[in-house]
Amino acid sequence: VEMASNPPKLKIEITANERLQNLKNTFGKKYGESPLFYACAPGRVNLIGEHIDYCGYSVLPMAIEQNILAAVSVNNSGTITLANTNPQYKDFTVSCSEDIGIDRENPTWHYYFLCGVKGIQEKFGMAQLAGMSCVVDGTIPPSSGLSSSSALVCCAGLVTVEANQKSLSKVALAEICAKSERYIGTEGGGMDQSISFLAERGTAKLIEFQPLRATDVKLPDGAVFVISNCCVEMNKAASSHFNIRVVECRIATKMLAQTLGLGSSRLLKLVQVQTELDASLEEMLALVDELLHPEPYSREEICKELGVTSEQFSSELLSANTQHVKLFKLHQRAKHVYGEAARVLQFKSACDSEPAESVRLLGDLMNQSHASCRDLYECSCPELDRLVDICLKSGAVGSRLTGAGWGGCAVSMVPGEKVESFLQAVSKAFYLPDPRRAAMEKQSLFVSKPGGGAAIFLTE
Repeated sequence: VEMASNPPKLKIEITANERLQNLKNTFGKKYGESPLFYACAPGRVNLIGEHIDYCGYSVLPMAIEQNILAAVSVNNSGTITLANTNPQYKDFTVSCSEDIGIDRENPTWHYYFLCGVKGIQEKFGMAQLAGMSCVVDGTIPPSSGLSSSSALVCCAGLVTVEANQKSLSKVALAEICAKSERYIGTEGGGMDQSISFLAERGTAKLIEFQPLRATDVKLPDGAVFVISNCCVEMNKAASSHFNIRVVECRIATKMLAQTLGLGSSRLLKLVQVQTELDASLEEMLALVDELLHPEPYSREEICKELGVTSEQFSSELLSANTQHVKLFKLHQRAKHVYGEAARVLQFKSACDSEPAESVRLLGDLMNQSHASCRDLYECSCPELDRLVDICLKSGAVGSRLTGAGWGGCAVSMVPGEKVESFLQAVSKAFYLPDPRRAAMEKQSLFVSKPGGGAAIFLTE
């Protein structure tokens, strides 16, 4: 029932909320009028299930309280004007009538906003969008693995729907925003946009794809989740690490399908191989060991095996920013995906059945996930590995990188009674010795409870 519904429209008292009050004042100074409405979309922390949404597998995130908040007024100026409360993000104006261009070579903040606008414009085939004046205020640390970019895309999609007096369900918005974020060049799988719209306060969600659905997952009472940022930034759109992994999984899918006689042409995601074979994840792991060698594959070997030319390989299997890649670690990537997909299901079932040892069990699954991300998927970095190590030594039962990796945040599961001592120990060992990290500690180390999803706020 919940998922068919639209994002909530809530009547609020501006004076009751300092951040909204400040945003309203900034908006007034900038545009000389009051906002017509506000929209917010939360960031998220993925508890388990990393780099598997784009392979078709379920993931287990929760929304965080940090979000993107936009104040908006609507006009007939024929332009959309964007400003940000953070002066490092520059103003931008775009015409409502021309085709919105997104510059992949230069993924600045306003292009993420425009991805959301463009997705909605195309969905409704609107030649002329309503003019808008917007001020955006974000509290999600950027390039940290907490989905600041996707929250910005989702907020912009929601703003565009409301400003143009259209109506869409949460699921439709999530699917449109997942697709439209690809305009910036990242080939994500849709987890971030889905949780931003489908989140509910007090519960994590199992997010499943094709068809998109979200199921509540009650987290254990005895533990809290703590987010800690290793303070190495990772911008997915500005680097090719992320898309290289997407491509390696796509090629692994084709190679498995070819070897198994499934015909490689129509299969694109690792989940499709499992579905075709009607096999278990354990059986898929055994097949990967049997059919894909651990040594990296060259282009030549892949082309020969799949019976494609070098040109077809480049145009059909690689993406724009992965044309330079020479070697592909297919065995390791596929092994991570099938193993991680199994851990997500084990995590959910431990949350559902609440065995006496559930906190310990969930912690073990998180630790296995980090090891797989580090060793098989190679999406960690030395600072993250050290941070995870410090978290475990400071009292966490489980700790792992969250988000794409290569920097950004770890998420740790900490027994409730140990939270204070945990925070102090991590601060002392990781943040305080380094002046740059010490300066960022307040927004880099915090307890996180499952927050609600994207919403529109209307003022009385």
